[in-house]
Amino acid sequence: MRNLVEPEAFARLFCAYPPDGFDCRESAFGVPVFSTEYDLFTTLDDRLLPRLQALPFFSSWSGIARWKTCFVGSCITEYAPLPYDCAPETFVAHVRAEHAQTQKITVIKDLPNASPFLSPEDNAYAHALVGVARAAGFMEIAGQALAYVPLDDIDEDAYWARFSSSRRKDMRRKLKSLAHLGIEHVPLGDRRFDDPDLCARLYAMYEGVFEQSDIHFDKLTPAFFFALLQSRTVQGMVVLYYHDSTLIGYNICLIRDGAFIDKYVGFSYPASREHNLYFVSWFENMRLARSLGLRYYIAGWTDPEVKASLGASFTFTRHLVWIKNPLLRAALRPFRHLFEADANAFDAKHRS
Repeated sequence: MRNLVEPEAFARLFCAYPPDGFDCRESAFGVPVFSTEYDLFTTLDDRLLPRLQALPFFSSWSGIARWKTCFVGSCITEYAPLPYDCAPETFVAHVRAEHAQTQKITVIKDLPNASPFLSPEDNAYAHALVGVARAAGFMEIAGQALAYVPLDDIDEDAYWARFSSSRRKDMRRKLKSLAHLGIEHVPLGDRRFDDPDLCARLYAMYEGVFEQSDIHFDKLTPAFFFALLQSRTVQGMVVLYYHDSTLIGYNICLIRDGAFIDKYVGFSYPASREHNLYFVSWFENMRLARSLGLRYYIAGWTDPEVKASLGASFTFTRHLVWIKNPLLRAALRPFRHLFEADANAFDAKHRS
C-alpha cells in the first residue's frame, strides 16, 4: 500500500480490531473503509467552538452535528493507505460509486501534503488524487498537524540551541525527573505481553489518557491493544517508566524506514505528572531514535502547541469531503475553513 509510514502488519490491525462503534471493512482495492457517527464539531475552529458551547441549551441541540459518516482511510496510520495499482481517476470514481452515492457524508481522510516521510511517487499520487477529487466535486479541507523532529538535519547541541536560555533551564529542570525513574525497552511480541494482567493494566492506562482528551473519536479496543503488544511481525517497542518499581507510564513506538513513530501512550495519574513523564518521554524517544540511527522522530497529532514548544516541526494532511445533499454541499463549501482547527491555529500564530 502507498503512504504507509508504519509497518504494513500494523496497518492491517485496523480492520481486524476496529475501534468501538466502527463498522470497518476493506474496499475492493484493499483500502480500509469504516462508518461511524461523526461529530462535525470535532475539528471546528477553536475560536468558534466555545461560542457555540456557550449558547443556551447547547447540549440539547448539538446532536444535529452528529452524522453517520463513511471514511476512506484508517485511524491508526498517519496517512490513508492507498493502492499502488489504481489510477487516481479510477479510485475517485470507485469512492463516488460505492460510498458517496449512499452515505450522507464521505471523507477520504488524511492524505499527505508533501510529506517528508514518503517517497516522491507517493506524494505525487496524493497530489493528483486531490486534483481529481476536487474536479469531481469533493471539498478539500486541511487536516491535523503531524509533529516530527528531523534527526539527521540537526544534532543534539543544535536542537538545544533553538531554545532561549530560560527555556533551556526549565527543560533541564524537568529532565532531572529521569534520576528518579526506571526505564525499560521491551520489544513488541515479548513474552511479557502474554500476561493478560499486564496487557489489561496497560490498556487501563491508555483509557485514562483517552478520557482526559478533548477529542473522543476513535477509542481503541482491548483486543486491538493485546494484538499489537503480542505481535511478532510489527517492529517496535514499549518504553516502560517506573517510579519505586511501580509502573507509571509507557509509550508504544513503531520502527520503519528510518522513522521512530510514537503511536500510543498510557499514564498513571497523578504520578506521571509529578515526574514530568510527557516531557521526559519526548527526550527519551529522541534519544532512542538517534541511538538506532533513524532519521525521524514522529510524535503524532495531539497537543501540537505543546510539541511546538518542544521544538517539533509539522506537516499537514488533507481531507476530501463529499456531502451527498447538493444544496448542503454548496452551502457549506464557503465555510470549510471553519473546520480546519490546526491549520487556523498555525496561521494565526504565524500572523502574530
